[in-house]
Amino acid sequence: MSYFKSRSALVVAMFLTSVLSACTGGGQYRDLSVPIMTVKSVDLNRYQGLWYEIARFPVSFEEGCVGVTAEYALNPDGTVSVKNTCREGSLDATPRSATALATAVDDSGAKLSVDFVPYIPFTSGDYWILDLDEAYETVVVGTPDGFAGWILAREPQISNQRLQRGIEALQRNGYDTAQLIFTQQIQN
Repeated sequence: MSYFKSRSALVVAMFLTSVLSACTGGGQYRDLSVPIMTVKSVDLNRYQGLWYEIARFPVSFEEGCVGVTAEYALNPDGTVSVKNTCREGSLDATPRSATALATAVDDSGAKLSVDFVPYIPFTSGDYWILDLDEAYETVVVGTPDGFAGWILAREPQISNQRLQRGIEALQRNGYDTAQLIFTQQIQN
């Protein structure tokens, strides 16, 4: 079942993911003995807007998703609204979306806590920015527990050089990039 099909499925998927990550060592894409390092700072004003998913590690809540995007908007209170959208199985499929609220956990803006169901405890997840180019065109995001990671960009396709930079950022942070899935995206 896709992450975007229903809110209850989302809650179950996130709950099971957190239980599995707490109880087992399986499913991790990152060597936890390697220290994870974020960028020094993120200007959330510049970060907001639409991002296309270029690559990801397999996660149940994105199973079958293509044409994945994430849209961020800075709220007046400093939180960030998040809208994740996918098309299940085909770029022609009807888009499905899930919304969340992200909060910076420190002054750097590089470590966010994202909560898709704020009224239910323990449904938030870490979203750490591991690499971000100066132009805010390509970003690499990971989770300290190593259960997820993404390469995102402002356009649906990127150069091999930008992709390689993203892959190297994941590798520096202990990720096994052989397990990356490259997301089918719309053509420019």
